[in-house]
Amino acid sequence: MSAAACCAARPDPVDSRRSLYRAEDVAALAARRGQSRRRSEVAAGAMTWGEPVLSSAISTVRHGRPWYRGRDALLLAETETLESVARLLRGGDGVTLKRSDRPDPPAAGPPLSRAFLALAARAAEAPPALGQPALVRSAEAALLLDIFADALAAETDSGSIHLRLAKAWRLGPGGPGADLIRRALVLLADHELNPSAFAARVAASTGASLAACALAGLAALSGPRHGGAPAALVRLRDEARARGVEAAVADRVAEDRGIPGFGHPLYPDGDPRAPALLERFAPAGDLVRLADQVRATTGLAPNVDFALVALCDHLGAPEGAALSLFAAARCAGWLAHALEQGQDGGLIRPRARYTGPPPDPEA
Repeated sequence: MSAAACCAARPDPVDSRRSLYRAEDVAALAARRGQSRRRSEVAAGAMTWGEPVLSSAISTVRHGRPWYRGRDALLLAETETLESVARLLRGGDGVTLKRSDRPDPPAAGPPLSRAFLALAARAAEAPPALGQPALVRSAEAALLLDIFADALAAETDSGSIHLRLAKAWRLGPGGPGADLIRRALVLLADHELNPSAFAARVAASTGASLAACALAGLAALSGPRHGGAPAALVRLRDEARARGVEAAVADRVAEDRGIPGFGHPLYPDGDPRAPALLERFAPAGDLVRLADQVRATTGLAPNVDFALVALCDHLGAPEGAALSLFAAARCAGWLAHALEQGQDGGLIRPRARYTGPPPDPEA
């Protein structure tokens, strides 16, 4: 757009070949042009902890706390189950009773492998979600959450998911361990537009079945940059045990390797989900010393990944239980995001900023 097209002009009384423009009009034009030039850069930056890229009514982080449809997730963790929070995330719809005709879960392999198999089997047979009535989709989401939990627990049961996981880990159905699992599941049920939720939404935008959407979410979670923090923290703990906590932390800082289980970009004042769990039990001494050393060296506080590792250690849960707990909880969020995207959103298809060789029409 030319200056004349957007700015009021008058002839220059000194030089008739020139025109004069208002300074504020010229500044506004420069700002618009600068904004246009930066649009691709802004879009690219939004993909990594940047500005929001789509609308959602499911969850957000505000005032240093996570919120589920306007309700404080930390308060919900005091009383609610994963199933009730899953209904809230879905918008309040869905069946409240568990179906007893669920398929038997895969019997072999570690928990996450069984979960992959269970979702894949369902996705292979399920029709596309596009065009299905909202209540049908919501009921399927409730069923899928149970199928996912069945796979993690390696059995089909009628109890609440936290009780089933406590039973699978031999903690006893009604003890304090089961309630700690319940709290963790609620606190982790959703967390805005994280990578696995975005993957589920991309799948949902194509009209894929809810099982396929949950499978996409699980695939994204399996990456070390998303669901790998608990395992990375366990490795850091092993380093601290072998070499001393000061040396282990100092080397991490010196080598700029990052310290898993500490800090969070969305919580500059500390992840509130961590103390919401850690204050309910006594973490192991070596983890406490690690947290103290990291805080003294970097100023970073434990995040929810640290709390998960400490919780599973306290419970004597099997290896990999922290990731299983994370996945079980986050499946509720994946399904809510898939439902919302299928109902309100179109196809998610961003453009790529091409950086390859210039196209040659003559080639």
